[in-house]
Amino acid sequence: MKIFATAIIVILSTSAMGAESVCYGTPSNGRLEAGVQLPGSGVNFEPYSSLGVAAGRTYVHSAVADVVLIAYSSLARSMPEVKYVYGESGWKEGGRIRPHRTHQNGLAVDFMVPVRDAQGKSVALPSGAWNKFGYDIEFDSEARFGGLTIDFDAIAEHLHALHSAAQAKGIGVERVIFDPGFLPELYKTKRGDFIKNNINFMKGQAWIRHDEHYHVDFSVPCKPKKN
Repeated sequence: MKIFATAIIVILSTSAMGAESVCYGTPSNGRLEAGVQLPGSGVNFEPYSSLGVAAGRTYVHSAVADVVLIAYSSLARSMPEVKYVYGESGWKEGGRIRPHRTHQNGLAVDFMVPVRDAQGKSVALPSGAWNKFGYDIEFDSEARFGGLTIDFDAIAEHLHALHSAAQAKGIGVERVIFDPGFLPELYKTKRGDFIKNNINFMKGQAWIRHDEHYHVDFSVPCKPKKN
């Protein structure tokens, strides 16, 4: 109950920080008003980089922020031992955030893959300037990097939690980008049937591999962008 209460307090304080966000245009040509920054820490999650947070690279639409935090609250109860890490999302006012080709209207969030070490313990994905804050990590065909292995059960549970939270908020999970070679592993999890029937994955390979993170696009009505 303490974990749940803490998460709810974070969600309420985040929503109360300002007016509801307004998104404009598309993920690849858009902007954002009244963006909300994701928290710098939580009971079961942390950002990919404190420098990225300080630089302002972790802002999202207010509805997306609520969904992300509600999902983490749910995961704190269903998978309390798992350490989750979120990646980049966007600028407070949206627009191009290099090197991403999208992330412009506050509706996209990168989530670094949850991993387990050689002893089976859930740990945060290593992140620092030496590996482009986690984005330069390459997993092999068996989902291994060094002594770490991708936790597909934790990813599937996270996608389920995001989908449920989005529905409750009246928005949706529009698309997920993840390495197609790893999708069969997601389908083998307890949430496999749900993932197959409810999560829309990008068809084919993206311009970068998306093995060390999964990109989630949320569906929120946006106003047209006027150039």
